[in-house]
Amino acid sequence: MRAVGIVDSLFLFLENAKQPMHVAGVCVFELPDDHDEHYFNELISQIDTDALPNFPFNQVLHRGVMWRNIRKFHIHHHCHYHHLKTAKMSEALAQISRLHERRLDRSRPLWELHLFDNLEPEYEGGSKRFILYIKVHHTLMDGVAAMRLFQRSLSHLPDERLSQPLWLRNIRNKKSSFAIEHRRWRDRLKDQLHGVWPVSSELLRDYQTSQQTLSNTDAVDFISSLNAPESMFNQRIGTSRHLSIIALEKARFVRVARRLSVSTNDMILAVCAQALREYLLSQHALPEDPLIAFVPTSLRKNNTAIGNQISFVPTNLGTHSPDPEHRLQLIHQSMQAGKARIARMTQSQFINYTAAHYAWAGVNLATRLYPKKQAFNLIISNVPGDDTPLYLNGAKLQAAYPVSVLFDGQALNISFTNYQDRIDFGITACQSTLPNIQSLTSLIAKALDDYENLSS
Repeated sequence: MRAVGIVDSLFLFLENAKQPMHVAGVCVFELPDDHDEHYFNELISQIDTDALPNFPFNQVLHRGVMWRNIRKFHIHHHCHYHHLKTAKMSEALAQISRLHERRLDRSRPLWELHLFDNLEPEYEGGSKRFILYIKVHHTLMDGVAAMRLFQRSLSHLPDERLSQPLWLRNIRNKKSSFAIEHRRWRDRLKDQLHGVWPVSSELLRDYQTSQQTLSNTDAVDFISSLNAPESMFNQRIGTSRHLSIIALEKARFVRVARRLSVSTNDMILAVCAQALREYLLSQHALPEDPLIAFVPTSLRKNNTAIGNQISFVPTNLGTHSPDPEHRLQLIHQSMQAGKARIARMTQSQFINYTAAHYAWAGVNLATRLYPKKQAFNLIISNVPGDDTPLYLNGAKLQAAYPVSVLFDGQALNISFTNYQDRIDFGITACQSTLPNIQSLTSLIAKALDDYENLSS
């Protein structure tokens, strides 16, 4: 057995009926041109086995504080087949939204896979498609780790046939990119003690800066945990979820970013910021102060793919400004300041710094006492993807849309990943809290058009 990490335990603590703590992916595959009627029968027969999974899919919680290997496994608890009646993506997303509302059973390994077949082609004359919706508890792995694991479960060769499903492959060995990083407790304690002064120094610097920036809407060098305004995204949520997806050409973001001298990631954040501004204006609910986004940053410096090694960079989205170029510069400067702060500290120091700086926000999330006041208004997450084509028994992965968690007081999450030549957006929202939130995908597409016109 091994202990559940401190950060990992937080997701167990925060979970309740309104806050299921799993991350997921909606993975769309295009059937090969030469597929026959037996393709799905072969895929399902490959999946339909009660053989004991390998690590980490064989891990189950023991008394909430330890992981142990399971002794029995029943595939029907984890893998499910769905046939789309209308063949429409809207039908699939409606079903997936309902599946995303349900918590994983803690008495079993914390993952599920759902196969949806009979999805219509993306365009007329194209091949039919199918979907794999995969969800895994945040305690077991973060979004970066989950994406790594999924990518490596597929093939780079269209002709290769995989002999086993992902959970039966032996991926835990010394040379594996999924090996666990073993460290003695003395080394961990030493890291913590050595980090006291750097973290204290950074917090002192923040305090001094905050005296000058607390009421500054253009603050970027330091964003206080008190800077985020109250917004309609920050209210009590219900149990319902609404999932929206959109894929946009990556080269479009790259071209505009190059012309405006910012990173592609900055450009994507700016497009999201403009879409959020337009959505709030349509609801007559735009705050006078800028929205603050928490942008997750991976601190993973090894090849492990379990647990959580993430922290967050608070980012001024500039939504108070009607000038899209000014808004972009605020985002760029915010991200630069956050990256510089990360560079000044080690991984453990930055985690401790974040924990100290946002302690009150963590307590507020856990107790749900004041959902309207948050240290940030929403999470916008970049999950690294793969530039090369990937295949599952000849079926080409067409898109991979990340799906994330919501909290009481955090009714919206925007996640995106780069796969091949596209940026795939997955938008998770509380349907009962945010009216007409499905319009956000079209607003994102329009915002990219606007930035292209600005830079032309």
